[in-house]
Amino acid sequence: MDRVKITDFRLEPLTRHRFVRPALVRYTQDGIEKSWEIVRAHDSVAILIYDRSREAFVLVKQFRPAVYLHDRKGVTFELCAGIVDKEASLEQIAKEEIWEECGYEVPLEAIERVTAFYTSVGFAGSKQTLFYAEVEASMRKGAGGGIDDESIEVVYLSVEEARSFLFDETKVKTPGLMFAFLWWFERFNR
Repeated sequence: MDRVKITDFRLEPLTRHRFVRPALVRYTQDGIEKSWEIVRAHDSVAILIYDRSREAFVLVKQFRPAVYLHDRKGVTFELCAGIVDKEASLEQIAKEEIWEECGYEVPLEAIERVTAFYTSVGFAGSKQTLFYAEVEASMRKGAGGGIDDESIEVVYLSVEEARSFLFDETKVKTPGLMFAFLWWFERFNR
């Protein structure tokens, strides 16, 4: 999936929306009237998954149209993640995402909350809660790959490769993934 064949790619105005709502915010700051274009978006969960039997991180690789606009490849490496769009605990949503995207059946009590932070603060300001889960080969009960028309590839990255991967600018990745790796290296003194 290093290069996805994309055809008929075009940018159009968003007239009907499902997951984001563009808006114009008007406000007064220190007596000066201002405005700012924003996108109201769902909060999310992300999970750093470590497979003990492989001594590797479990990542997802997928096509992202917004990245394609910049690099004409659009393929990213990410943590397993999903939006918070239903009435369930964040841990339950994380558990479901681990199953849907990566195929692992992880007990709820084995999903550890790390911290929360805000992403895309210049235009969206969505909150992402980071979790950590350790798995082993016997816990993989499904293929993963996402649901509906998602096209997600499960990727294993060894601990040895992770440090160089972290700063490899040829591999498109999210700041959340980079933060999660640094957290893991610090926590486990690796």
